[in-house]
Amino acid sequence: MLLSAALALPLAACKEEAAVKPTAITMTDEALGYYCQMYLADHGGPKAQVHEKGQEQPLWFSQVSDAVTYLRGGEKRGDVTAVYVSDMEKAPSWAEPGRDNWIDAEAAVFVIGSRQAGAMGMPEAIPFGSQKAADDFVAREGGAIVKLADIPDKYLGPANAEPPSHSDMQM
Repeated sequence: MLLSAALALPLAACKEEAAVKPTAITMTDEALGYYCQMYLADHGGPKAQVHEKGQEQPLWFSQVSDAVTYLRGGEKRGDVTAVYVSDMEKAPSWAEPGRDNWIDAEAAVFVIGSRQAGAMGMPEAIPFGSQKAADDFVAREGGAIVKLADIPDKYLGPANAEPPSHSDMQM
């Protein structure tokens, strides 16, 4: 019985360690986009940070859609422990998306297919902390509202410079 208790203790510690989610980090002027290697602060629109197990600093993304591409692609370097995106509901403006207004990507609602292009001029998945803020944005800029898992793969990446058709965005 003592042996089984001794073996169970390290397993319990591993489960607790895996359950601890890193917190979002303030975006600094030195934060560089993973793909473009450009300073994030120099570009408007929502940003993303992806935390990976064993890494002290997150990977930064100039566009949220770039982070989604990374998460779904074969380039992923390690186990993802958290993904945070700019909450554009709390952003001072499109040009200044904020440095500390992060929201868990799983909790966000995203607008895709709007008239608003992302930081690099590509279609963007624009995150909001509330359904109402996303609805208000769609009323002004068009688009469709989806959750992270429902962003279509064909909406992501440079090959998709054209926004998806209305039928591609049906929920």
